[in-house]
Amino acid sequence: MDVLVTGSYGRCGTAIIDHLHDDDRYEFTYYNRSGRDEDDPYGGYETVIGDIADYETLREACTGQDAIVHLAAYPYTDGDWSDIFEPNVIGMYNVLEAAREAEVDSVIFGSTNHVMGQYEQEFAPDIYDRQHELVLDHTDPVRPDSYYGASKSFGEDLGRYYVEDCAYPNRFYALRICSVRMPEYDHPYGDAEAGVENGEWERGSPEYEREVARMKATWQSRRDFAHQIECCLADERVEFDIFSGVSDNRRRWFDLEHARSVLGYDPQDDGEEWDAPPESVEQLSQ
Repeated sequence: MDVLVTGSYGRCGTAIIDHLHDDDRYEFTYYNRSGRDEDDPYGGYETVIGDIADYETLREACTGQDAIVHLAAYPYTDGDWSDIFEPNVIGMYNVLEAAREAEVDSVIFGSTNHVMGQYEQEFAPDIYDRQHELVLDHTDPVRPDSYYGASKSFGEDLGRYYVEDCAYPNRFYALRICSVRMPEYDHPYGDAEAGVENGEWERGSPEYEREVARMKATWQSRRDFAHQIECCLADERVEFDIFSGVSDNRRRWFDLEHARSVLGYDPQDDGEEWDAPPESVEQLSQ
């Protein structure tokens, strides 16, 4: 299967490289605004250099592809409309239009939990507690918390329009990704530890503990994310659907039963199994 990955060298794209690149079932083409030097951990991979807003370059890269994993976007909730519009709105349209013209069978869209972010805004910090009863699934009303969240909600809607109104793509998967991190922070203490390193708070402070509690709910490990992508690539039944992108965390507030039953998603990790940050990078690979 030939697969184009946009936004290849971000947190989610590199998880695909780490866990699926060497799988003989797939031939990946990486599409990114810039390449990586040979001495970079992700250097040496063949890359199409192009902005997601550059339709002609993107359209050329889509030729001959069976699937697109669309991850390129402005990814921050504090962005204003000028930050969001070109990469997230125009970029989404470009991907779907290129998929239509190139007759790409399926699009896997990196949506976000921030499509539902106002629920967290309303119930935090209680929502981070294991005893909190809220569970959100794909049928609950959308409540974006930002221009970023709203742009991803738009992407989901545009994907539905294309699969229902156009000959291609035939399948569209919206993954409402929660918290995927780069390898050194791929654990439920990752955001808290990053804050310590950046001087934002001290280890063990209330701010630190709040970040840990949140990540124990929202963490999606890199291997679980790659596995969910693999499930979408293998699927032949879905026309349009929305799935939570999260590991099997006991304190999560996003439903997993839908992804399990439809895709066969079987996440291996649970933030509750961690009671401290890892002592070394090697521990993360165990």
